[in-house]
Amino acid sequence: MLSRISFITILCLLVFACSDPGHRSADFDIVIRGGTVYAGDGSEPLKADIAIRGDRIAKIGTIDETAEKTIDASGLAVSPGFINMLSWATETLIEDGLSQSDVRQGVTLEVMGEGWSMGPWNAAMKEEVFRLSSDIKFDIEWTTLGEYLQYLEDRGISNNVASFVGATTVRIHVLGYEDRAATPDELQQMQQLVAGAMEEGALGVGSSLIYAPAFYSSTEELIALNRVAARYGGRYISHIRSEGSQLIEAVEELITIAREAGIGAEIYHLKAAGKDNWDKLEDVFRLVEAARAEGLDISADMYTYTAGATGLDAAMPPWVQEGGHEAWVERLRDPEIRARVIEEIRQPGEDWENLYHAAGGAENLILLGFKNDDLKPLTGKTLAEVSAMRGTSAEDTIIDLVIEDDSRVGTAYFLMSEENIRKKIARPWVAFGSDAESMAPEGVFLKSNPHPRAYGTFARLLGKYVREEGLISLSEAIRRLTSFPADNLGIEGRGRLKENYYADITIFDPASITDHATFSEPHQYATGVQHVLVNGVPVLLNGEHTGAKPGRFVRRGATGGQ
Repeated sequence: MLSRISFITILCLLVFACSDPGHRSADFDIVIRGGTVYAGDGSEPLKADIAIRGDRIAKIGTIDETAEKTIDASGLAVSPGFINMLSWATETLIEDGLSQSDVRQGVTLEVMGEGWSMGPWNAAMKEEVFRLSSDIKFDIEWTTLGEYLQYLEDRGISNNVASFVGATTVRIHVLGYEDRAATPDELQQMQQLVAGAMEEGALGVGSSLIYAPAFYSSTEELIALNRVAARYGGRYISHIRSEGSQLIEAVEELITIAREAGIGAEIYHLKAAGKDNWDKLEDVFRLVEAARAEGLDISADMYTYTAGATGLDAAMPPWVQEGGHEAWVERLRDPEIRARVIEEIRQPGEDWENLYHAAGGAENLILLGFKNDDLKPLTGKTLAEVSAMRGTSAEDTIIDLVIEDDSRVGTAYFLMSEENIRKKIARPWVAFGSDAESMAPEGVFLKSNPHPRAYGTFARLLGKYVREEGLISLSEAIRRLTSFPADNLGIEGRGRLKENYYADITIFDPASITDHATFSEPHQYATGVQHVLVNGVPVLLNGEHTGAKPGRFVRRGATGGQ
């Protein structure tokens, strides 16, 4: 018996069997009729039809011509497909190219590369990735970043993919995990790796500076790498060096890098982490807006939740992590080092970002996933609960879990204020990203709990903050999900509903779009998105995935992203 997705896939193939121009019996392949069309540029919507031929928008307006297929969009918003500015679907798309949790929210482009990227890798890096992989297992059939993205396209994915090259990745490639400055020759090698990725179509350089070994990078090193990206029209994007006590200094560093390298720059998941730092957000706004007034191209992105998610490594000082994962775990087994680490976990962290301290206590950390089957029953519990179960201190429990799981242990940290979420949404220079995988409530994905942002980031914006709270207009929200990030990324031919643009289109009900995922029950799809097209092919029809995988590797540049 055919599965539901298989049946829908076959049905879609039959519908589009005559879409080849040599066999076309109708004027267009698809016509979307009767919807309220949002161009993506922030302008007021209009009632119009949209005709699609092949992978492009052929006509917008009143369309009397015939079509192989008609989509009724009456009462619905018709928008450019949404761009996820911070995706960690790097491995989940290998496991399942359907990308259901994002497609069902209207996402048509996944943007990757927060410091770590899926290339360029050397033999040692490939071995380490293979060894440390958790529930999702895969063979590594690529070396460069461009080869990885092409691998996804060839394998079959439902939405498009693009990536920054990771500053961490090129550092590991050349220096390994050493805490030292690069020599001039090593820096030149790193720059060559950036140039190679840019020539393949990378979007720019991404960094994540609170984590070892990225923490060891100097401002001068980052400027040097970004000067290379700037020559190719790329962008710098960064999980800045501090989102807490040194937040202002970290934003200043990003602006300095942008100015000195002659490059546009974006702050990943903008936040003021830790209650003591919440009032610093207004100072960040002033800094960014002053830089923009100066003529610098500075932007940010965010997710719509008060908790972040990372690993327990973010609760430990970088010095103990020098040398990579195995060296880190081995050090933690040493009683003297363990005692020193426990003492530092308990302190704010003068020269490093201590997220355990910023969260305000063990009750504000939720354990999301383990690779050790014996530890999986702890998934979804707070660190405080696990500490009580074990009769150990929170600090000891952090160390024990890392050793026992032989991983960084995925963890949610409650760090931000709801008031600041609203303030960030109101800023016109802030885009949106899930900072999460794209998955489905089935199979291997059920072995761990994601942050609910994996299933709800974009629907939460449009439902809670746009419809219910009216923080920004629907036109403005769509601009920030579409043309704004597309322009920042240097991708032409996407991000707008415009003739001859790629037909990446999201059709949703503004009156009902809603997120349902919670921290206790995260594997729940958002609802309200009815239809999604990627490169002119429906991947979602009437709220159900068609099984189609028309996604492509989208490159930076002026050729429509291809």
